Amino acid sequence: MLLLAGCGEPPPAPAPSVKPDAAPAVPAPAARTPSVTVSGDTSADAGLNWDAPQVQLSADGVRAARRDAAAALREGDLFEQPRDAIPLYLALLRLDPKDTIATRGLARAATALLAQGNRAVGLAEDDPQALARAVRIAAVLRTVIPADARTDPYLSKVDLAEQLARLNATGESQLRQGLLGEGEASGALETFHAVLELAPGQSRATQGLAATESAFIRHAEDAAQAGDFDGAARWMGFANGVREDAPTVDDAYTRIEHERARQIAALRDAAVAELVTPLGLKDAREKLAAALRIALPGDAVAADLRQRIDLATHYGLFRPGQAFTDGLKDGGRAPTMVVVPHGAFRMGAAEDEPGAAEAEQPAHYVRFDRGFAVSRNPVTVGEFRRFVQATNYRARATRRGHSIVYDERSGNFVRRSGVDWQSGYTGAKAIDDMPVLHVSVRDAEAYADWLAVQTGHGYRLASEAEFEYILRGGTQGRYPWGNESPPPKGVANLTGGNDVSPSGRHWANAFVGYGDGWWGPAPVGTFKPNPWGLYDLGGNVSEWVADCWHASFRRAPGDGAAWFNPGCRARVVRGGGWASSPQQARAAWRSSQDSDVTSARVGFRVVRGI
Repeated sequence: MLLLAGCGEPPPAPAPSVKPDAAPAVPAPAARTPSVTVSGDTSADAGLNWDAPQVQLSADGVRAARRDAAAALREGDLFEQPRDAIPLYLALLRLDPKDTIATRGLARAATALLAQGNRAVGLAEDDPQALARAVRIAAVLRTVIPADARTDPYLSKVDLAEQLARLNATGESQLRQGLLGEGEASGALETFHAVLELAPGQSRATQGLAATESAFIRHAEDAAQAGDFDGAARWMGFANGVREDAPTVDDAYTRIEHERARQIAALRDAAVAELVTPLGLKDAREKLAAALRIALPGDAVAADLRQRIDLATHYGLFRPGQAFTDGLKDGGRAPTMVVVPHGAFRMGAAEDEPGAAEAEQPAHYVRFDRGFAVSRNPVTVGEFRRFVQATNYRARATRRGHSIVYDERSGNFVRRSGVDWQSGYTGAKAIDDMPVLHVSVRDAEAYADWLAVQTGHGYRLASEAEFEYILRGGTQGRYPWGNESPPPKGVANLTGGNDVSPSGRHWANAFVGYGDGWWGPAPVGTFKPNPWGLYDLGGNVSEWVADCWHASFRRAPGDGAAWFNPGCRARVVRGGGWASSPQQARAAWRSSQDSDVTSARVGFRVVRGI
């Protein structure tokens, strides 16, 4: 019979060095004590050695004990209970150290235990209970077969498994605490790499690295969501260094760039919405600054927003070159307007310009910080008629009963009765698409004021600087078309040596070799537009501008505003016309006219602020 040891422990029996199919001598079990780490805490010290469950055995119980030990060995019950194989074989050897059956049984049990231990070590990576069992088995083998050639390798495997488990647990704890190991800091990244140096390819550490990478990516995406794309790039740099060619990192870069694009687009849309409000330009610029802080160099959306703000700064809701018309309260349409680009130019005549007068000097630079809109053509008879009919306005020539016309019979300009804004250059009735003539500067200002009331926008006459700016159209030659004389064919309605009046007259002072087919004014838009899409600036009719006459440009405004003195009577006429000499067709030419003068040579156009 087997009796469980309930009290008093006898001296330990000798333990054999186990080899398959051998029955060696059994040395004392305490012959050597290799180090076995059982767990990562201080309670492990109690498990460094194995205390076998004690069995009380008498001589008449040997047969039953052998039978029970063999059965336990077959079942794999090796060491944990008194009825398991190894405690029984040890009890038999204590009773009879020369028991060969017990010696061989113990050797087979040790071999089976090694197999169980190796299986436990194989499962230890993901199963803490398996690791604990592998450690317990290590303690048993260390006690039972310390000298066996298989014991030290197994103990080393257990040590490694325990070290890996401890490192993995540390890395996982660091990961939970957010100690990732970015930069020079110690953390999960370093810990999991240490595991993989000891066990390349270990799945638990590999998963830990993937989780660390994911944590870096989460930080990066959180930073991106907050608009901190420099921080996002920093976190992604850490993520990119975790594993080589990780598709998750590439996907995260894509998501972050999508987030960057989303935020920039949202800022662009919000800024564009601000631009339509009266005071929204400041807020739009702030949104542009925010977009530029997060945009990569060359970002198309940020560049588009910058362009929109620049355009809004200089043109409001318009674009340079844009043509538009404003509706009138009475249902009609205002003249077609063209948006002129902002910029700067040299106004006036150079000192060495042939034909220049002192009144055209000194040449000086004028800058327009904001664009403006100019009527595409001089105001026509039809357009002025709508104004007169709507307001019952009586123009100066109508009230006075006469104006200055061209007399074909004498070839001179003469005063003729019954002539007003409805008349052409000879005094005959004018058609609607002819430029309106026989209007004073005050008539022109009254028309512009009516447009302003009808449309709700700031219509007015052009300043002298604005007129020369648009007359030159971005060029700086002697004439509006450059320095060429005679002018290019068909450039404008000018005095040409080839022009012939209805009675066969020729101009005494004209561009030699030039002819445009018109003796008097032509319908608006007959000739080519200038580079900015404006017609009849350098020919057809001269035009009133808003400025008072000054004998020179000394102290003239540099911002392009009209140089106006309240109450002045002498006003400025600009631009060559159908009866202008070549000298008067120059871009810098200017003339003084009394504000009440009306004639067949002078019309006007309007400007609108934007």
